[in-house]
Amino acid sequence: MRKVVVTGLGLVTPLGIGVRRAWQRLLDGHCGIVSIKERGPQFTGLPSQVAGIVPEGSKVDAKWNAREWLEPGDERKMARFAQYAMVASEEALEDAGWAPKTEEDLISTGVYMGSGIGSLDDVYDTTVAFENGGYRKVSPLFVPRLLINLAAGHVSMRFGFKGPNHAATTACTTGAHSIGDAARLIQFGDADVMVAGGAESCIHPLAISGFCRARSLATDWNDNPTAASRPFDRARAGFVIGEGAGVVVLEEMEHAKRRGARIYAELAGYGLSSDAYHMTAPREDGQGPYLAMKKALRHAGLKPQSVDYINAHATSTNLGDAAENRAIKDLLLGEDGKSDPMYINVSSTKGAIGHLLGAAGSVEAIFTILALHHDTLPPTLNLQNPGDPAADFDCNYVAHEAQQAEVNVAMSNSFGFGGTNASLCFTKL
Repeated sequence: MRKVVVTGLGLVTPLGIGVRRAWQRLLDGHCGIVSIKERGPQFTGLPSQVAGIVPEGSKVDAKWNAREWLEPGDERKMARFAQYAMVASEEALEDAGWAPKTEEDLISTGVYMGSGIGSLDDVYDTTVAFENGGYRKVSPLFVPRLLINLAAGHVSMRFGFKGPNHAATTACTTGAHSIGDAARLIQFGDADVMVAGGAESCIHPLAISGFCRARSLATDWNDNPTAASRPFDRARAGFVIGEGAGVVVLEEMEHAKRRGARIYAELAGYGLSSDAYHMTAPREDGQGPYLAMKKALRHAGLKPQSVDYINAHATSTNLGDAAENRAIKDLLLGEDGKSDPMYINVSSTKGAIGHLLGAAGSVEAIFTILALHHDTLPPTLNLQNPGDPAADFDCNYVAHEAQQAEVNVAMSNSFGFGGTNASLCFTKL
């Protein structure tokens, strides 16, 4: 099986646009979660009034202004999630130094870009327009903007990539599945290079209403937004919706070495599983996450004791954080594992950016790669009192401040509604 490495990274996040900006602000303890009360009257009556928003402003300040980041016509043709995917892809490709021109290279380069929900704004606005004005009020760009695979399509068209053109939509596991599936396309020889990741932008009253009705969102911190996302904390009470995109350039290892590319990490293992349990709630015993992580390590040929860091899915929900904590401990302790929970390094970067839904897995995979590359564990914000009386939260959760540690093996977890789970295992070469 061919080996797959990471040679490029691109980010659009609530901490800012660009890998360097987002990573540094994450390590410095900044939080990108803000109040959304002022976004309009439809937001003021919602139970949850906080979100992880990509900051708007000048490009020179690493903030979002579509006219500065996109080419003419892109804003009209692309939904917001696809715009984020394009910007993150451009950064990742530039970072990788991959700008193929020959037909052979273009054919061997593909795109795998997913989204969990896609353009809910277009669905809502067009439905209202059609209800009020009929057929002629529907834009001819409605369907192209709506389709989730158009993010991958636009990236392929922009750069002329003629390899696999694919999209995943597996709720909050989308970004991780996109990266893992893209790696397998390289392993099986369908491509030498893949641009892979997830993108999401659905900070919309309808989406927030739906998640609130499902009792998923944090509602107790509307007047203190930066404290709302509290992974592993005893006071956690729901996730904070966020938006953004994370894109990696994956490459067959020998291909990357031949062209002298900088290699961040090897994607050594990829595990998938299903809870087979409930539409929205996880199994309390954490069996699904446990199986995904176990399979990722098996594919990597590694023992649990070798894992130096886990970037947890931990969204700040009572059931989810406890189940994942149990799964991590079940896997990493005991035979072939760690001797004590204190040696398990695990953090959730959702305290800083919220839950980016379909983009979460890819953004967090990039944070995991950077943790490995820089030997630095990113912090879990708002972790005042770990755990709850029903679970043992006694690992090192990297509370509040980043920590320096040797990281040779790191894992990134993502889980989604429908009980779908994925785990990515990265290693240093």
